[in-house]
Amino acid sequence: MEFAIDSAVAILGNTPAALRAMLCGLGDDWVRANYGADTFCPFDVVGHLIHGEKTDWVPRARMILDCGEAGAFEPFDRYAMYAASRGMSLDDLLDEFAALRAKNLRAIGEMNITPKQLDRRGRHPQLGPVTLRQLLATWVVHDLNHLHQIAKCLGYQYREHIGPWREYLSFIDR
Repeated sequence: MEFAIDSAVAILGNTPAALRAMLCGLGDDWVRANYGADTFCPFDVVGHLIHGEKTDWVPRARMILDCGEAGAFEPFDRYAMYAASRGMSLDDLLDEFAALRAKNLRAIGEMNITPKQLDRRGRHPQLGPVTLRQLLATWVVHDLNHLHQIAKCLGYQYREHIGPWREYLSFIDR
């Protein structure tokens, strides 16, 4: 499949509703449980996505368009959500994420990115040269990865109760 901004924006625009559908009405026993050491719980995932909306995708897209490879992106703190989300409810996080995502998708639309600009390069601090197309495609896959992570986390909570069906549910086991 060829990368297309409109298709990418469609998936990115659906993520807030997908998160709400998966998580609204669930208690802390669901949203604060993980699936093992060094894994995020759903609450953490939403906080992580918020941090990305603030510091990663659109700021990096702007940097690519404005500066190219002249300077490297700021490193992304994958764990910033622990401090930033402290004292917040999941509903607060979902609302903030939805508002930030809407704002960022408007910003992407206002950039009027051309096919030629998709090939512009920026510099990732660890990965080196990356294109705007790669950044935007990664934003989509990042969302889908974390939706999968949330589904895995939720499913994991019933892993001891599914009996022999566990054989057919491979995402439960690492």
